[in-house]
Amino acid sequence: MEYLEFEQPVKELIEQYEKCVQLGTESGIDVDESCKKIKTKIEETKKKIYGNLSPWQRVQLSRHPDRPYTLDYINGLADEGSFVELHGDRNFGDDPAMVGGIASISGNTVMLIGTQKGRTTKERQHRRFGMSNPEGYRKALRLMKLAEKFNIPVVTFVDTPGAYPGLEAEERGQGEAIARNIYEMCQLKTPIITVIIGEGASGGALGIGVGNKVYMLENTWYSVISPENCSAILWRSWEYKETAATTMKLTAEDMLKQKLIDDIIPEPLGGAHYDTAATFENVKKFLLKDIKTLSKQPVDKLVAERQDKFIAMGEFKG
Repeated sequence: MEYLEFEQPVKELIEQYEKCVQLGTESGIDVDESCKKIKTKIEETKKKIYGNLSPWQRVQLSRHPDRPYTLDYINGLADEGSFVELHGDRNFGDDPAMVGGIASISGNTVMLIGTQKGRTTKERQHRRFGMSNPEGYRKALRLMKLAEKFNIPVVTFVDTPGAYPGLEAEERGQGEAIARNIYEMCQLKTPIITVIIGEGASGGALGIGVGNKVYMLENTWYSVISPENCSAILWRSWEYKETAATTMKLTAEDMLKQKLIDDIIPEPLGGAHYDTAATFENVKKFLLKDIKTLSKQPVDKLVAERQDKFIAMGEFKG
C-alpha cells in the first residue's frame, strides 16, 4: 500500500509491526505482547490522524492511488457474472474514460455508469485520468436512454478531475455534450442515483451527476474547480491550494450542510482502500434502499422532484 505524507506515522508503525511478526517467526521468540502493543498503537494513531483530517487531506485521500475506481465498485456491487459492459456513443467512438453497462445488484437490474481512472501509467493515459471526451458523455446518455426505455434505475459513479480539456474534445462539442446530459437527466423518466466516489470536479462531474439522490463517500470532494486551479486563479500559484480547499467548502460535510447532497456514505478508518469490501457493502445499502423507494414513485413525481432539487441549488436569503 502507498502512503500519503500525513500518513507516514501509520506507515512507520505498520513496518514496526511487520518486523515484530517476522522476528517472532524467524527466532521462535514469543513477541505476541509486543506485537499487540504496536497494533493498538496503530489503531490509536489512525484514529488521531483520520479523525482530524483537513479539507486538503481529504482531497489527497480522494486521489489515493489505491482507492477503488468505478469498475472496482461495479465488480464489487454487481451480482457475480451479471455485468455486461456496453460501448460506443453510436456517433464517433468509444471513450475508455467513461464506462457503463447493465448489471444486477441483489437481484435488482440497474444501469451502472461512471468515470474510470487507471492504475498503471499506460492505463492512466488510455483512460485520460478519468477525464471524458464528448463521446463519453454521449455514451453515458445513450445508456441512460436505454435504461429509461426499459424502466431500469440508473446509478452513476463520479470520480473525475474534470472533462477532458483537449483541442479534439472542444472540436467535437465538449460543452454541448455536458449541457445535453444535464438537460436530458433532468427529464429522464427513471430513477437516478449518483455517488461521488473520489473527485467530483466541475461540469465533468455534473455531466453524469444529476440524480434524485446524490451521495458522497466520506473522503471525497465535489466542487466547480480543484483547489490547485482555484489557487492558481486567485493567487497565481498552486502554493495556496490548502487555503483554497478550506475556503471552497468542498468536503462531504460541507456539501451536506449546504444541502447539495443527500447524505454521506461512511468509509472504513483510513479510507475506502483500507477495506474495499466494507466500502462496497456501505454503498450497496444506500443503493438498495433508494432503488426500492424510488422505483415505487410515479414518473411525474420522480422527474419533478429531481428538477426541483437542482433548481433550488444556489438559492439564498439576503
